[in-house]
Amino acid sequence: MAIFKAENIRNIALIGHGGEGKTSLAEAILFNGKTIDRMGKTTDKNTVMDYDPEETARGISISLSAAYTVWQGVKINILDVPGFYDFEGEFEEAMRAVGSAILVAEASGDVSVGAEKGVEYCLKRRVPLMIFINGVDKENSDFVATVDAFRAKYGKKIATLHSPIIRDGKMKGYVSIISGKAFEFKAGGRDEVPVPEDMKDEVARLKEGLIESAAESDEDLLNKYLEEGTLSNDDVIIGVKKGLFSGDLVPVLGGSATQNLGIINLMNEIVDILPSPKERKGVPATHTVKGEKGLIVCDEDTPFTAQVFKTVADPFVGKLNMIRVFTGVLKTGMTVLNTVTGEKERINSLFLLKGKKQEPVTELHAGDIGAVNKLNYTNTGDTLADESYPIRYDPIPFPKPVLTMAINAAKSGDEDKVFQGLNRLAEEDLTFVVEKDRETGETVIRGQGETQLDVICKKLKSKFGCEAVLSDPKVAFRETITAKAEAEGKHKKQTGGAGQYGVVNIRFEPGAADGVFEFVDEVVGGAVPKQFIPAVEKGLREAIQKGVLAGYPMVNLKATLFDGKYHPVDSKEVAFVSAAKLSYEEAIKNARPVILEPVYSFTIYVPDNYTGDILGDMNKRRGRILGMESVEGLNKISAEAPLAEMMKYATDLRSMTQGRGRYETEFLRYEEVPFSAQEKIIAEANKQ
Repeated sequence: MAIFKAENIRNIALIGHGGEGKTSLAEAILFNGKTIDRMGKTTDKNTVMDYDPEETARGISISLSAAYTVWQGVKINILDVPGFYDFEGEFEEAMRAVGSAILVAEASGDVSVGAEKGVEYCLKRRVPLMIFINGVDKENSDFVATVDAFRAKYGKKIATLHSPIIRDGKMKGYVSIISGKAFEFKAGGRDEVPVPEDMKDEVARLKEGLIESAAESDEDLLNKYLEEGTLSNDDVIIGVKKGLFSGDLVPVLGGSATQNLGIINLMNEIVDILPSPKERKGVPATHTVKGEKGLIVCDEDTPFTAQVFKTVADPFVGKLNMIRVFTGVLKTGMTVLNTVTGEKERINSLFLLKGKKQEPVTELHAGDIGAVNKLNYTNTGDTLADESYPIRYDPIPFPKPVLTMAINAAKSGDEDKVFQGLNRLAEEDLTFVVEKDRETGETVIRGQGETQLDVICKKLKSKFGCEAVLSDPKVAFRETITAKAEAEGKHKKQTGGAGQYGVVNIRFEPGAADGVFEFVDEVVGGAVPKQFIPAVEKGLREAIQKGVLAGYPMVNLKATLFDGKYHPVDSKEVAFVSAAKLSYEEAIKNARPVILEPVYSFTIYVPDNYTGDILGDMNKRRGRILGMESVEGLNKISAEAPLAEMMKYATDLRSMTQGRGRYETEFLRYEEVPFSAQEKIIAEANKQ
């Protein structure tokens, strides 16, 4: 394998809505670059990029995958990124590794949700972006209407580099706006043809618009344009590249991935106008010794640094870390420092990836993407660096979990296998966590959505030979009292031998100092001897673990021991523990007990046209709207709602907004449950 320097590398992510052809486009690029000798199909389940059993079974990408090809002496590293909402973490990993993106969109005449999100992400973060409109050969496809739909949303940023040659309602080729040359698609390539007479005026109009856009991207070009009234083709290319780099221009191309039409043209544009790693802005990092923060630019002469952007855990092969080298050169045999864990790692093997295939290499240079295996202390997001240059790159910004489910082993005795497998899978995917819920005692898994959690369970079976089952998690309800009550608790036991005797009089009321439980000793005259007072408190602390309505823990309870009786021979600690519990059970029934529920804050971001639906839905969930404001083109809705009504909100919000809505949530407090809902909770508890 030849060594590629940064100026001859292009790192691209294929992004967009699920099912619009990203994996097929990757397949065509790899075929044209002679990385593979035949094109696979997603329908035949034989593509390079979709190789995980779950991907082939579902027909969708669920993990980012990497491959490369060489075109015109340039190495193109491709990351195929899942388009489904639940796998947003894969998107964030890919965007840390690459310098630019190609959004794949169906020629359907409109802009899908995934396309919207992809374009807005790249524009906001100034990631150079091209749009490839796919499927121009299909029935009812409409390249022009699709371009118009993007232009309606993003205005002059959408730059048409090609005017389509349309025959019989389908795109058969294009005229390059910059060069003025016309080409017709053919399998695996294109043929140059004369520019159709009826397109010459349109091409001239588009050329003038492109010249203006190019001029606006650079002050020198603008002055030249104002002086001369036009720009040369070379100037236009320079202007397009500058606009692309700054996020002010988004070039659009079209073709068919499955038919390999227009793909060679796309590959030429990748090489010609997308940035090399050297041309990209620096990556935020901190010097771990000096504490200095700054941007690290791609440079081979700087000591080695790289970041792990993806981890693949395999029970047989072991752990494989995908890395993007930012500076220096990484060679096999080197010892490097993990600047996050502080551990040293020896580099035994380096690889280039072609889907599931690993191609051994001896070194990786700044700007390149590859993989390392058998690292002991390194995981996704960690920085590897030369010890002389201990740089730590900023963490990858993963989305927080929004859906919680209870998880258990399907078969008794498999608990250890299940949780060991989950720990291994958590190395691959940092967007889910498994933990013991301190409130309910359940083991729960928190992630991005139902599909993600289902995929995790399927992977447990296929990779680790064990099954897990998901169920709705318990809500951590509480019980408390709203009135004062007192009762005598009497424990007397005499069945031969030593007896047991203890009597306590306890007053219960709301208002514990710590919000949970407060015990007060007001006994006078030795009615309950000092040595038995702790036993009374012990009995009460055990008793409050279960309330009297539905068995949920009792909180905010103040208990005052004010009287009692004892027997000089038969009184024992165990008798006073039992007497305290009896007093609790009797008094709480008369203290107007109620159930409390956890209430969370919800900050919801939705486009304006969905706001009414969200507000109405929140009211149905016993929620309260606290306010609204406009933030970055979205409505930000602040609300509070009981957790019991919001358990599947991640799924429901996506459904209501076609995937355009998102939210953040945080625990606020406990509140009394309305009587109607309280009856339902008690009935459910009794059933269980």
